[in-house]
Amino acid sequence: MKIIRFLHQDQTRWGIIHEEQVVALDNHWPTLSEGLSQSVSALSGVANVLASMRIPLNEVELLPPVEASSKILCVGLNYGRHVLETGNTQAEHPSLFFRHLESFVGHGQDIVKPAHSGQFDYEGELVVVIGREGRHIPVENALEHVAGYTCMGENSVRDFQKHTAQVTAGKNFFHSGSLGPWIIPATEISDPATLHLTTRLNGQVVQDASLSELIFSIPQLIAYISTFCVLRPGDLIATGTPEGIGFRRTPPLFMKAGDTLEIEVSNVGILRTPVINEQL
Repeated sequence: MKIIRFLHQDQTRWGIIHEEQVVALDNHWPTLSEGLSQSVSALSGVANVLASMRIPLNEVELLPPVEASSKILCVGLNYGRHVLETGNTQAEHPSLFFRHLESFVGHGQDIVKPAHSGQFDYEGELVVVIGREGRHIPVENALEHVAGYTCMGENSVRDFQKHTAQVTAGKNFFHSGSLGPWIIPATEISDPATLHLTTRLNGQVVQDASLSELIFSIPQLIAYISTFCVLRPGDLIATGTPEGIGFRRTPPLFMKAGDTLEIEVSNVGILRTPVINEQL
């Protein structure tokens, strides 16, 4: 099952993809977050009832599978070799920051190289989508709170990221990141540690890593984050990017207009976005 958020006839909706068609489910559960709290069988059951109301997939525009009301939490420095390439030391606790929805586009949409920077860097990541509310979640129960998984081009504007000790500016440029193309239910992925992440820039592999290499595992991240905030259906946790970032290459490799970025996570999907220049 592929759960999507999409634009159709100027309406933002959500639903599932079935055989190159989309079944909208927002008339039954108005928000994506409500849908993510349901079981896969419940979603499938309603989708079967609504089979006669399908929309051709080529008539919709895929949007980031997250709503404005949801939290987008990102983890930094969560692969050992990435820590080494950045010259940092491994931390005792996860490094976290927030991103807002306007900094992302969906699959097939343009990501925007900022006009005020020439250091637009790629960062492929696996994202955990929460499906069950929780606070103070034990590590051993953490995966029970996961609705599914999606891909992220987290991307960074490196010079703005380095302006201060806070990375917010470099992480939240308008339409600098990407999310999608869809959410794959957790029931289809028994162990996220077995997944593999590959980032390609113009077809060239620039990042390649197993999710088993995470310093802080997905259950550990959920448990830690839930100690300071309530995790609710629809919230996202981006698990971090592996080694191979452009900023640490010799010479540096940054994205420019005309490039195409692909983030692939095995058994989840491929998130593909062209790069354009910001127009002032």
